[in-house]
Amino acid sequence: MKDVIIVGAGLAGLSAGWRLRHFDTLVLEADTRVGGRIRSERRGNYWLNWGGHIFAGDGSSTDALLREVGVSAVAVPGTLQAMSMNGKLLKSGPIATYPLRIPMSLDARLATLKAGLKVVPAVLKYTGVVRSRKGESGAARQQRIYDFMNAQSFHDFIGDLPEDAAALFKTTVTRSAGDMDQISAGAGAGYFSLVLGIGQGLSRGIVGGPSTLTEALAASLGESVQLGATVHEVVQKPDSVIVRYRQHGVDHEVEARTAILATTADVTRRIAVTVPDDLRAALGTVKYGPHVSSAFLTNETGPRPWDDIYAIAAPKRSFAIALNHASIVRGTETVRQPGGSFMAFSPASLGQALLNKSDDEVTSTHLRDLDQVLGHDFASTVVEAKAERWEVASPYCFPGRAAVQPTLMRGASRVFLAGDYLGTLYTESSVTTGFSAAQNVTSIIATDRQSRRIVAVPSQRETA
Repeated sequence: MKDVIIVGAGLAGLSAGWRLRHFDTLVLEADTRVGGRIRSERRGNYWLNWGGHIFAGDGSSTDALLREVGVSAVAVPGTLQAMSMNGKLLKSGPIATYPLRIPMSLDARLATLKAGLKVVPAVLKYTGVVRSRKGESGAARQQRIYDFMNAQSFHDFIGDLPEDAAALFKTTVTRSAGDMDQISAGAGAGYFSLVLGIGQGLSRGIVGGPSTLTEALAASLGESVQLGATVHEVVQKPDSVIVRYRQHGVDHEVEARTAILATTADVTRRIAVTVPDDLRAALGTVKYGPHVSSAFLTNETGPRPWDDIYAIAAPKRSFAIALNHASIVRGTETVRQPGGSFMAFSPASLGQALLNKSDDEVTSTHLRDLDQVLGHDFASTVVEAKAERWEVASPYCFPGRAAVQPTLMRGASRVFLAGDYLGTLYTESSVTTGFSAAQNVTSIIATDRQSRRIVAVPSQRETA
């Protein structure tokens, strides 16, 4: 009998596996690679990236994981607040002045400022809500974040706006993978907090690309990680868990003392056949939006105006944001080296519009817009372009989401849940919930082992 079976080898499952690597652990992953929505590929000094790209810093669970594994992450050196709209690229100056400097009509400008007067106080309140409090559990903190302004959508909060004004807000909040009428007002404020760099601390990039972390975690687990293993049933018994899966056309059944389901909520709901009805219902309420990304490798030979930019918001384009993944390399150079790497990221309705397009159509659509945003004949320097898509990508916080959080956090007696859908802090939620699930598993294994030792020791009456 195994100590633990972990279903899913994304960041949450691998984080749990890392903490449980000294036990008899089996990690089952349906895909042919680990990492889930974290995916990057090294290209010389650069890397192509399609998924998660920025991580939490000092004092976070992610920071602890990086230190334990020995993977380096550095503060992103370029600005995270550039914006391109209506033919103008802004990369410096207070972000609050952008609506005054972007070309738009007077009506749109006034509407933007009026909506901003609602959003800014909400962002300031959110920074207080998201801040950790001494002696507080992670679950209590997360519940407080979900509760914040959770009764209405972000669209209802700011009201109807002219096209250009709405585009300014949309490009920020849709990075959550939900549109403005889908995510809660509090979640929208949270995303503005993230973009402004207030309160959440997501500002570090992994040297060599994010897959450096997930592949290092998988390597530490060795043959315990099984790819191409599709789990179709997890059954909890009084003292163990049965997991049934199919791999290479062969059906398998394995028993373990515990299990961690580090899969998306819809998969967890489908395979966990013995979870309580209220937990199953809560899993069914979790909502995800799509991601479609393109990564571009370039061969320019000299400096470019975007060398000091990491992120460019792009309202009214086919992508919400463009990311200069060469920025981390630029920050370590004394002389600018040839080449670079960019990513175009289309979440929510932008991603939905591209989901069924071919890879060539996706990359050509992104490249056309990216060439217009960056200028300087960017497209002519591209030597490699690849697209990636996830229909079920990031979970977003919708109005009413707070009500199901206590049920989702409860789990079951020997089956524990992990994943970013259990929190609002993105990759940090994945790592935190993976660690939490591993802690619960360790506690049960310790109890089981002590119980077996007690049974094995004869009583005084038996030895008399």
